[in-house]
Amino acid sequence: MKYLFGLLLATTITIAANAQQLNLSDINSGKYRAKGVQPVTSSADGEFYFQADKENTKIIKYSFQTGQPTDTIFDVKKARECTFDSFQGFLISPDEKRLLVYNDYEPIYRRSFKANYYYYDVRRNLIRKLTENKEKQSIPTFSKDGRMLAYVINNNIWLAKFDYDTESQITRDGEIGKIINGGTDWVYEEEFATTQLMDFSADGSLLAFVRFDETAVPQYTMQIYGNQLYPSEFTFKYPKAGEQNSKVTCNVFDIDAKTTRKMNIPPNMEYIPRIEFLPSGDELAIMTLNREQNKFDLYLANARSAVCRSVIHEENDRYVDAELFDNIHFFGNQFTYVSEKSGFTHIYLYDNTGTMQKQLTSGNYDVTKLLAVDPTTKTVFYESAEESPLQRAIYKIDITKGIKTKLSAKQGTNRATFSKNGKFFINSYNNASTPTLTAVYDAAGKELRILEDNAPLQSELSGLNIPRKEFITVKSTDGRDLNAYIMKPVNFNPANKYPLVMIQYSGPNSQQVLDTYGVDWTDYLTSQGFIVACVDGRGTGARGEDFRKCTYMNLGIYESDDQIAAAKHFATLPYIDAGKIAIWGWSFGGYNVLMSMSRGNGIFKAGVAIAPVTDWKFYDTVYTERFMRTPQQNNSGYVAGSPITLANKLEGNLLLIHGSADDNVHFQNTMDYTSALIKANKQFDIFVFTDKNHSIGGAENRTYLFQKVIKFLKTNM
Repeated sequence: MKYLFGLLLATTITIAANAQQLNLSDINSGKYRAKGVQPVTSSADGEFYFQADKENTKIIKYSFQTGQPTDTIFDVKKARECTFDSFQGFLISPDEKRLLVYNDYEPIYRRSFKANYYYYDVRRNLIRKLTENKEKQSIPTFSKDGRMLAYVINNNIWLAKFDYDTESQITRDGEIGKIINGGTDWVYEEEFATTQLMDFSADGSLLAFVRFDETAVPQYTMQIYGNQLYPSEFTFKYPKAGEQNSKVTCNVFDIDAKTTRKMNIPPNMEYIPRIEFLPSGDELAIMTLNREQNKFDLYLANARSAVCRSVIHEENDRYVDAELFDNIHFFGNQFTYVSEKSGFTHIYLYDNTGTMQKQLTSGNYDVTKLLAVDPTTKTVFYESAEESPLQRAIYKIDITKGIKTKLSAKQGTNRATFSKNGKFFINSYNNASTPTLTAVYDAAGKELRILEDNAPLQSELSGLNIPRKEFITVKSTDGRDLNAYIMKPVNFNPANKYPLVMIQYSGPNSQQVLDTYGVDWTDYLTSQGFIVACVDGRGTGARGEDFRKCTYMNLGIYESDDQIAAAKHFATLPYIDAGKIAIWGWSFGGYNVLMSMSRGNGIFKAGVAIAPVTDWKFYDTVYTERFMRTPQQNNSGYVAGSPITLANKLEGNLLLIHGSADDNVHFQNTMDYTSALIKANKQFDIFVFTDKNHSIGGAENRTYLFQKVIKFLKTNM
């Protein structure tokens, strides 16, 4: 359930006396969205980057240091035998002598896709289809020397050897709905954020891959209407809480011997979220979790003998945060590891025997992302919330001396992407009053040049009526300070009383209260006479392990308690109409709307729940069981945290909205909840977006949705 809904942001830009009102259609069309830069791919030496031109007709090599183009390595107009006028994306081989471009992009789920790939030999300026197979390809993976490529067609792995211009099929048991080789199933993609579990050894002699057997996983079927006489059906494997997961194994294919070995991972393993060959040799890092996700193991497997040795075993009283896997970086005979074992998320240094050498960061703050490691200078680069949970800054720390240096100069939200080995980075900075400023820096933090300053947008915003975001704190029921913001109409008069709409997401380790830019429908809402507030309650991120994990086994209780407590606080303010307080949320936020309205004793006059979970037994294994364990293990927690159970306690005017083709939070959640409301004789409103998924995307759909929400709030408050 990794999704940010509504963006809920505002600015503090000076407003001109004749400022114009915001337009909802303009907001949803992206008119006020800050521009970014085209994605870049670092060269192997970290000195250059590759970037497509704006028309996606060329791939150009630039110098990080100067920003000047040094070469055009692909051009659709000059490549021999090129049959297309543009491309949708590209992939560079590690040796930079080969690349892939693709067209005919076809999404599978949120992150996964398949396409028609084309292979281009830079030295020969020749392009051709990757394969003569008529089926589209997915997750292409280059060998470390760039001379081979593994890719997947219909759940089977194929291997192309460019030196010999050959391809061969590595696996033959792949079958839709049964066996997946190299790729991942729905729940891994959604909750472990990976679509590919496949890697070559350093010398290219071995190919490791994870095999999924999802035969026993229950399937979910949705009707697709699509203006057809008879609706079609979309069926896919979806493991709900307590149900059967895919059975996973880690295998290694010996390319010369054409044999496959299964790695001997110790038992009691349920998930393999990541695999990765070490920078040299035949050792394969395999990361595993048990079903409860409270035991994490890092094994180093001898890929030829299949013997696995334990390097790290970490247990947690609650759960191990799945977002930590991507922070393991191997270099030499060492690796970085990020853990919460101190009570906050920090970086540790281990050697390959599993011996901890030192803790690199410490303090009462969370490291939010490990960004890069430079093995030459022994430097680790990372992002953290050290200065404030509301902000992000970029740092580096010297592994040998322990000297820490802040690299980002501006306070607000900094997000960085580093070149290989951390020689340069592209930093995107913004805060509540500043649209994104993207610039290139060297490893010392020196700004080299600005790539995008969004000056035209800043100028345009100065002529609009945009509310100011005020950061405040409110108290939880147990007396903790909760971070919050409030936005008032531009023509706010403290002598008047205003209706209040509380916007929230509230899911585990999420954050909505951040010092970051954005103009969204909530800004427009203030122009319609509402005050908007947002509160990050207990369970949200960047405030240490105890704060974000206190909701363990009891989702929905503290989260709703804190929204209720915040509503009661706002009701005491002289400019808030205590009888006109509403709450809004999407996905987990929609779930918490229902919990808050059912437990708030009438504090909320109205609520809008979009795509809500209504009983955790309907949601997937990985996410739900991480925080709740299975329904069999924690029946009381599931019952207490179910809006269906609490339907007879719902108070206030409710609008439910859902997409009928939501593959994430199934429409079943809303359907079963409406049955419970009818049984409890609770009146409500409902609106369905036909054939739309969890995000209900598209400017027209979003404008229609928020128009409906605003009309509902005006009518029912």
